[in-house]
Amino acid sequence: MRELHADTGYLLYRLGLRSGQLFNTFLQESGLRLRHYAVLRYLATCEGALQRELSARLGYDPSAIVGLVDDLEKLGFAERRPAPDDRRSRIVVLTEDGRAFLRDTDQAGRRVTDELLTPLAPAEREALHTLLARVAGNGLA
Repeated sequence: MRELHADTGYLLYRLGLRSGQLFNTFLQESGLRLRHYAVLRYLATCEGALQRELSARLGYDPSAIVGLVDDLEKLGFAERRPAPDDRRSRIVVLTEDGRAFLRDTDQAGRRVTDELLTPLAPAEREALHTLLARVAGNGLA
């Protein structure tokens, strides 16, 4: 039987858990969790998104998206608006307060990544990112 750490999938899983723990610790003061942060980051890339789009793109259950957006609305970081092409649908958009929060957290987010990748030289970090982006592009939305 192979050692557990010989399994790349397991190592990715463990690193994902550790990364989530670090990000959640960093976000703790704001009252947000990594899932909220992911929604905000996605909304920063578009002019708004339907909740079902957020669910599909981020891989979260639709019912979880409802709660995450509710939380972000209460904090003033996102809001639901009528969709421009279908007034029956509502899109979620990032507010100026949400953009400011993301700007304020950029540096802290880089510190989390730096802590996670401490053992790697800068060129190794870049290579790892390139490889992970390639793998993520093959099956992740």
